[in-house]
Amino acid sequence: MGRLFRGLKTYRACLARRVIAPMAVIGVAAVGGFLAHQNAPETAAPAFAVAPIAQEARDQSVAEAAYDNDVTIRRGDTLISALLRAGVDHLEANAVVAAIKPYFNPRKLQAGQTISLHFERDQAAAATLAGLSFEEDIDRTIAAERKADGWSAEVKEVPLVRVTMRVAGEISDSLYLSAARENIPAPVVADLIRIFSYDVDFQREVQKGDKFEVYFERFASPEGRRTREGDILYAQLTLSGKPITLYRHAMADGEVDYFHENGKSAKKTLLRTPVDGARLSSGYGYRRHPILGYNKLHKGLDFAASSGTPIMAAGDGVVERASVYGGYGKYVRIRHNGTYSTAYAHLSAYGKGVRAGARVRQGQVIGYVGSTGRSTGPHLHYEVMANDRQVNPRHLKLPTGKELRGTQLAAFNAYREALDMEIAAIPLPYEVAALMGKK
Repeated sequence: MGRLFRGLKTYRACLARRVIAPMAVIGVAAVGGFLAHQNAPETAAPAFAVAPIAQEARDQSVAEAAYDNDVTIRRGDTLISALLRAGVDHLEANAVVAAIKPYFNPRKLQAGQTISLHFERDQAAAATLAGLSFEEDIDRTIAAERKADGWSAEVKEVPLVRVTMRVAGEISDSLYLSAARENIPAPVVADLIRIFSYDVDFQREVQKGDKFEVYFERFASPEGRRTREGDILYAQLTLSGKPITLYRHAMADGEVDYFHENGKSAKKTLLRTPVDGARLSSGYGYRRHPILGYNKLHKGLDFAASSGTPIMAAGDGVVERASVYGGYGKYVRIRHNGTYSTAYAHLSAYGKGVRAGARVRQGQVIGYVGSTGRSTGPHLHYEVMANDRQVNPRHLKLPTGKELRGTQLAAFNAYREALDMEIAAIPLPYEVAALMGKK
């Protein structure tokens, strides 16, 4: 036991020497360093390498505290379900939708649309939605932001770049197909057909070799990623060598219409043809009924067209009936004024919002070609009633619309001459190609 105690005592002494000796050396070195520093001349403090490393770490932590993420609307999605899929809290998602609703109906979101989300992290590293935005249209963005007192939303207008396009061509089959070959966008072609429908029977008057020209607007987003077609400013159809020219003109009272060169409106009471690209398959008058087998007065015109072809309202008016009507099948009747009504039969479906009592505009799609009721194939049966009696649509003498006079005519003529000069200064694509070939 004595030896064990003496051994333990010796061990403690050795341990003390091993610990105290280095500490003494460190102490002496520290004092020496302090004295040397006191006696040394003043110099700039050394730049330690740890400083930029610490700053970089702080920057990285800030970057990780906020991040962006996109979520794409899927078929059947709601805005709330898309937000939940992106990891947003249910209460937060409801608050966002409530803030957006006064500016945009979330039900109008389309499959494939992208929602940009901005997240921020708190001190516990939990991510919270801080903002979102999405394009409502090419020129409108909906944005929402979380603030101290809750969510707020706004509509941001996006400035667009306006350009004008001049295109011309020759009709080799139909106006629609010929214009499409010249890369005229489908909405512009549809407008072209609509504005000339008051003057031209596209089933009978358009022939191979006829010509067309159109001058229209196009709007592009600032980065050029998206475009939207604007209005037709000028259009000309040359049928059998005779030109028909129309100018879009806004009058002093704000009303906009298309006018001929003499200041007469292109609008008439009723369209000549309520369906595009159709063939007149049966005229007005007595004929042998294809189903009943005996002669019967055919009180309208039949236009053969593919099932689903859009049918346009022949004029402004109120829908009197939109329902199945005996042998007519699915049927729409529109009263245009105190004299004229039109009827459309054998439809496959009705246009959006078309029901009894609804008001429709000339050129609006009110239904689609079909073969319902007593019918042997897809076609439109079209009737015109004058004082509630069917009349031959092709024999109608329809009154024209507005005719400009006085100061209104003078203002139109000045605008027309300026527009003609503007158009003349823009060469057509084939003219550019010819000039380049000469060079």
